[in-house]
Amino acid sequence: MKTCPTYRLCNHIFSLFPPPPPHNTHIVCLCFYPQALRWRINLQPWASERHSLEDEAKRFLSYITTPQVNHWSKNYSSTGDWAVCLDPKFSITHRMESKNCRVYSFGLGVDDHSMEHFLARSGCEVHCFDPSLEQPHLQKAEMWFHRISIDWRDPSPAIAPKRQASKKLATILDDFGHRDVDVLKADMESAEWKILENLVLEGVLDSVGQLLLELHLHWAGFEVAGDDPSVVRYWFSLLKELERAGFRLFRVHSDPSTPHLFLHKNILNASSAYTLSWVNVRWKPSWTAHKHKKLIF
Repeated sequence: MKTCPTYRLCNHIFSLFPPPPPHNTHIVCLCFYPQALRWRINLQPWASERHSLEDEAKRFLSYITTPQVNHWSKNYSSTGDWAVCLDPKFSITHRMESKNCRVYSFGLGVDDHSMEHFLARSGCEVHCFDPSLEQPHLQKAEMWFHRISIDWRDPSPAIAPKRQASKKLATILDDFGHRDVDVLKADMESAEWKILENLVLEGVLDSVGQLLLELHLHWAGFEVAGDDPSVVRYWFSLLKELERAGFRLFRVHSDPSTPHLFLHKNILNASSAYTLSWVNVRWKPSWTAHKHKKLIF
């Protein structure tokens, strides 16, 4: 059994300065072991000894085009590229019925909110984040809109704030007083890899029930360094981190009209963009919304 130094110090202090009765019968010293911070993801082994782009691409593309939960194939609702899992084994359908569902949707200049409208009509509290909005916060119909974008880092306090805020998901959750998100939908135009890395390293994925993400493969992405084989290995390792966190891929969609470019090359006839949908099979929501709750900004 581990010995907690703070527990020992707590008891030592109260042994030197015991409070008078009857208060001394109610003293409890607690010890908390904080979760160790992670500074980097766990890179998966190379796909082959050759460390070639072809081998890495073949493994990666096979992974993202193979649903891990085929028996859910009919238990989802899709609007265009996006899909949400409605399997009754998971809490989202029950939370929709009880009006306790929350959705975060991130994008830039998004015109099609079909999925968001469907979820709002189904009983979810929907927040759409778009840095191109004119107003900081706006309630339109059954949804909230915010002039905020998601990032893999918070803005420096030494730099004057811009017109729109760009923050990490953990910071946005704290600012809004939210602990959990039933559905997180994001189209981040090649920033998704560093944002996903931040979610992994900070343990924020535990707060997400479903992740709907568009991947852009025509180039490495913002601040993703290395040669082409290393980039694809990094991509694959990030998605394996998702699996390690309890996420299972239930749907993949690619638009046949998009160019067939994979890191600026035509490899295995791969599309330049894929929309993937995962469900967190370990997710235990901790919040309960109120049907008539009003948000004030």
